Amino acid sequence: MKSKITVCFCVVAVALIHGAFEVSAASKVDKISITYVKLPLNVPAMVAKRLGLFEKEFGPDGIAIERPELTAGPKQTEAMAAGSVQFASVLSSDSAILARANGVDLKVISVFSRAPKAFNVMTRNPAIKGVADLKDKTVAGLKGSLLNQLLFAALKKEGLRPADVKYVNMAGVQAQAALLSSSVDAALIAGPAQIKAEAGGARVLANGEGLVKGLILTAVSGQFLKNHPDLVKRYLNVHEQALEYLKTRPDEAIRLVAEETEIGEADVRRMLPWYDFDPKITDSDLADMKATQAFLQENEMLTNTIDMKDLIAVIR
Repeated sequence: MKSKITVCFCVVAVALIHGAFEVSAASKVDKISITYVKLPLNVPAMVAKRLGLFEKEFGPDGIAIERPELTAGPKQTEAMAAGSVQFASVLSSDSAILARANGVDLKVISVFSRAPKAFNVMTRNPAIKGVADLKDKTVAGLKGSLLNQLLFAALKKEGLRPADVKYVNMAGVQAQAALLSSSVDAALIAGPAQIKAEAGGARVLANGEGLVKGLILTAVSGQFLKNHPDLVKRYLNVHEQALEYLKTRPDEAIRLVAEETEIGEADVRRMLPWYDFDPKITDSDLADMKATQAFLQENEMLTNTIDMKDLIAVIR
């Protein structure tokens, strides 16, 4: 009987030591990597960087902050899958959905922004008076993006199909350049690029109002959330500090953003009202994410379906 008790004690002791080792390993974090994306006009991210808010929060714990400038959603989610990024701070809803559907372990923890007015279909062609006039015309924009979704929604509203336009897959900078050189009839433009396009003689045919919310999310590595829920909660608290700074010191926040982006303060003031930075995920946001998933499926960019509620992590 004594030998059985001894064996049981040893098994329990080993289990406790192993568990303690796992907890210790999980709790050891020496750096946190947060993707940094300035544009279209990601004010809270810029405020947090310029004020060193994450450094102030995590520095005393010996945790260094890294800010890789990965502006493309797929690059952010690839880095997260590789373990080199813990937070995708500014991630479009389509990128989050595609990544999750393709097996990337990520969880959406908040909304970063909603900005339907910041996403536009623009033209310089005087013969094009509205979206209906885009039939048989060439339109440049990034395939699978929120801007792509906006275009297709605008076409549908006018009784047109995606096949009714000649769509050229181009990233934002290239699409803007093609528009201003009249290489294309229209382009999909977001944020401050609209200001530059207007300066070059372009005008807005349609924006996201009533079509897409322009939903941008913040996501975290699922493994990091599992191991460090306390750090994820602290991350969200720091983000709230940036929002509070914008609310209570808007002039100073605008100055910081103008310096960080090299955009004039007047243009920052013009664009800022386009953005809703409320981080709470609403039923309307979930509905918009479902619409984005449907868009991706209808246009053969996504074959399977994910449950949006499984994509979301509620942090308390």
